[in-house]
Amino acid sequence: MSERFGEAAARLAGQAALLIGWTPDTFWAATPEELASIVTAAAPPPADGIDRTTITAMMERDAHE
Repeated sequence: MSERFGEAAARLAGQAALLIGWTPDTFWAATPEELASIVTAAAPPPADGIDRTTITAMMERDAHE
């Protein structure tokens, strides 16, 4: 790991303040699991991939234009 603990903690505390409004006291009182669960809940759901059938249909449709 290239960052020292203090640098990483300061960066994460700043991000928590900006993104979820945590004060430094709230950040330091929270567990890593609490922070992770909030970040996970705020993340967009994973996108579904596109299957080969859909790609083939799109290629056939666009080839006629």
